Amino acid sequence: MKIDRVTLYHLRMPLRAPFETSFGRAYERECILLEVQADGLTGYGECVADRSPGYAYETSGTAWHILRDFLVPAVLGQDIAQPVDFQRLAAAVRGHPMAKAGLEMALWDLQGKREGRSLRELLGGQRARVEVGVSVGIQESPEALVGVVADYLRQGYGRIKIKIKPGRDVIDAQAVRRAFPDVRLQVDANSAYTLESAAVLRPLDDLNLLLIEQPLAEDDLWDHSKLQAQFQTPICLDESIRSPRHARQALEMGACRIINIKQGRVGGLSQALAIHDLCRERDVPVWCGGMLETGVGRAANLALASLPGFTLPGDISATDRYYEQDITRERFTLNPDSTIDVPDGPGLGVSIDRVALERFTLAKLQLP
Repeated sequence: MKIDRVTLYHLRMPLRAPFETSFGRAYERECILLEVQADGLTGYGECVADRSPGYAYETSGTAWHILRDFLVPAVLGQDIAQPVDFQRLAAAVRGHPMAKAGLEMALWDLQGKREGRSLRELLGGQRARVEVGVSVGIQESPEALVGVVADYLRQGYGRIKIKIKPGRDVIDAQAVRRAFPDVRLQVDANSAYTLESAAVLRPLDDLNLLLIEQPLAEDDLWDHSKLQAQFQTPICLDESIRSPRHARQALEMGACRIINIKQGRVGGLSQALAIHDLCRERDVPVWCGGMLETGVGRAANLALASLPGFTLPGDISATDRYYEQDITRERFTLNPDSTIDVPDGPGLGVSIDRVALERFTLAKLQLP
């Protein structure tokens, strides 16, 4: 497929409710939508970089620059046989995995539309619906947190993840566990601790958690290996796994027992697939993390999570968990068994609501 034109949309979308993690509270979400035209078809991708560099060094501003000045020029006019070929074209750009992932996603969408196959089929997914959970931000008090969790359980979510930070960790987790002894529960620190300060988390070992996610620094593997040796509960790495190489190194040094795979964080669906395959070979559970995606990125996550190695529920909540209005006409809903259906249309299987897109667009750039 020969790439004729790429259009970038810088979006800002209001969240239904504030979402607080260890690095701040968000009321809105920014991202970049990519519209790629080739051979009379249009493919869409989502770059999940947000306005703030709290989760990662990439922002919507840096991603816009890298896409505009480097990645899009690398593909314009190129005849790309398969989406995986994009990694070779993008190799001259070091880092910036979120920018790369957004463009690669659009190429997968194009390939699916060209072949009349869904992204799930292209990736080798096996499930028509995937098990999901919900991520709950830090609340005003443990009591308020229990109330929010109770509401999500009433909605049908079967797995709960709570965000933690120093001072709001063990007490919050204990409160939720007391209120809901049997719920599948995990915690996410988003790199809020050091190896020394993480000692306060040891009571979490008594709460029968699925996992403790990313307690230490976002670029650390070694200290996580030391911490995992101190815990019976599996450590799960998120921010630290930025490529298949990092995944291999983490497993070899015992830095974790579970890996959260986000296609945006690791540089694209092809890289996510490689990490999935590596972990499956080594019998290491993986699950699909979320970045508050629009329907475009949510569709890609669902297709990815349909692969056989994704044995834990993903952070792919229903559309109305985050947005009153989305940029896709399709809205993803929670099934009674805490699953969401994987789109089965060609490519991503979603279509763009142009009115909503215009409403949320801050800037638009067409290349060339």
